[in-house]
Amino acid sequence: MEERTGHRLRVATLNVWSRHGDWPRRRAALRDGFDALRPDLVALQESVVIDGYDQVLDVLGDGWHVEHQADRTSGGVGCSIASRAPHVRVEEVDLRVTDRVHSGDGVGRSAVVEIDTVVGVVAFVNHKPSWELPLELERELQAVRTATAVEEFVRGRDVHVVLAGDFDARPDSASVRFWTGRQALHGMSVQYLDAWEAANGDEPGHTFTEVNPLIRARTDWSRIPPRRIDYVMVRCDDRGPTLLVHSCERFLDRPVGGIWASDHFGVVADLVVPAAVQSAG
Repeated sequence: MEERTGHRLRVATLNVWSRHGDWPRRRAALRDGFDALRPDLVALQESVVIDGYDQVLDVLGDGWHVEHQADRTSGGVGCSIASRAPHVRVEEVDLRVTDRVHSGDGVGRSAVVEIDTVVGVVAFVNHKPSWELPLELERELQAVRTATAVEEFVRGRDVHVVLAGDFDARPDSASVRFWTGRQALHGMSVQYLDAWEAANGDEPGHTFTEVNPLIRARTDWSRIPPRRIDYVMVRCDDRGPTLLVHSCERFLDRPVGGIWASDHFGVVADLVVPAAVQSAG
């Protein structure tokens, strides 16, 4: 693959929590947060697209190329991908793997978008499996189905794969262990580098926690302990990740002017091609 050394790709993911809560103030916090972040690729979950309104463009502003999940809730809620560069190829993956998966919940799809970026061609994946706590079987099946689709998408080509999203699963769950190469599932295995773990080691990095009062604002999640369920990952080839993690942090993880931007904290990672590590330092 073409290695564009000296460049850094900034990837962000956030569940924006639709337009719940104090949306006008949350909107301002989200816009300010993304303006300050200046990402190149963005994976959003629970974004609203309905009746001529596009929440992604409302939050990110002009100058973005956007793909929206086709199968959305009656309220227009689903997942979206945004990038600074145009999209070359787009594919959706149906994640309705059992009859317990309901697309009306805003899940049941992953999207793979091919983009020519500053570090070369990237297949950017927004993965949103089932959210219900007992549905780890479905999350396993959904992970395998998405991973299989990605392998077909990039087969025979040297391209980077960056995976992001709200996985609704902790790092020790089977579905996330599958993604990070710690176990095979249903006759398949892959390995992706977890950007948070690569940059921060054992730091918990919770992205869904009752520290954030919005956890209790609409549907009370306060009965479960804090969790890290939002991820940025990089696909590995035979010898390791094709992009290295220069840094990975949470963002919008504290109130802005007294308002919390979402019920999730975002994750942002700066990625570089291996030969660029020294020059990017």
